[in-house]
Amino acid sequence: MRGDVIPLRPLTLAELLDSAVELLRRNALGLLAVSAGLAVAEQALLYPLRVLAHTVPPNYLQPPISRLGAYWLLVAFGLGTEAAIIGLLGGLAGRAAVPAMVGGAAPRWPLGRGSRLVPLVGLSVVLAAGAALTAAAGLIPWFFWYLFTGLAAPALIIDRLGPLQALGRSFVMVGRGRWRPGGIRLLGYVAWLSIRVALATGSIAALSFVIDLRGPTWPAIVAMAAWVIVNTVAYAVLGCLDAVLHLENRMRVEGLDLTLGRALRRGVPVEQILGARR
Repeated sequence: MRGDVIPLRPLTLAELLDSAVELLRRNALGLLAVSAGLAVAEQALLYPLRVLAHTVPPNYLQPPISRLGAYWLLVAFGLGTEAAIIGLLGGLAGRAAVPAMVGGAAPRWPLGRGSRLVPLVGLSVVLAAGAALTAAAGLIPWFFWYLFTGLAAPALIIDRLGPLQALGRSFVMVGRGRWRPGGIRLLGYVAWLSIRVALATGSIAALSFVIDLRGPTWPAIVAMAAWVIVNTVAYAVLGCLDAVLHLENRMRVEGLDLTLGRALRRGVPVEQILGARR
């Protein structure tokens, strides 16, 4: 049925969030598998920086007073890796979002034909660098970077643009949407950050009752495993939210729902409409 996952009309905030979760549910195996692999790689990359910052596992959220500079580097690098992972998943989710909007079959595997993996990875590197630099510059610039860059990865896949073109289009489309897509994206990030912190710290505290977490090894293993699990779900949901936001914002500011509805009735290929920017 057409629009069974993403309705072909502008959506409310609740509908956007529901559509993102439903998009993930429909493509759970592939997106969660990729997200899990990226979450594991992220923890491996963060480990030496945590050692440098003298953070004591499993409580990585409490900065050591004597190593604030190293801890700030850890935070900036972590926000950079998050931006890259969410960007990658946003692009892969964008590939699944189009059939979810027009009633087509979901792709069997997100990394298959049409994923444009090389330009998507290139864009993710740019997103990571921008996020890390803006976070290191005082964190406030990071909020604006996160607000304005969320539509870039879906635009690269759905609109068939190059990495820099997709990044520029994200800035333009968020501006034309009166910051609404960026605001919703930031709201989703903050909500899932709260969920991640609660689940990770809560699960670690619960395990401490049944496992002896004293010593340097077990606390680090348990903490990394807990963060991998919660981040796997969170990153996949946030990537799906970016994909849904891009399509919904195009409906609002470009009339994509009207154009696409007419095209589908006439038998015009969906890709031809999605690639035609106004």
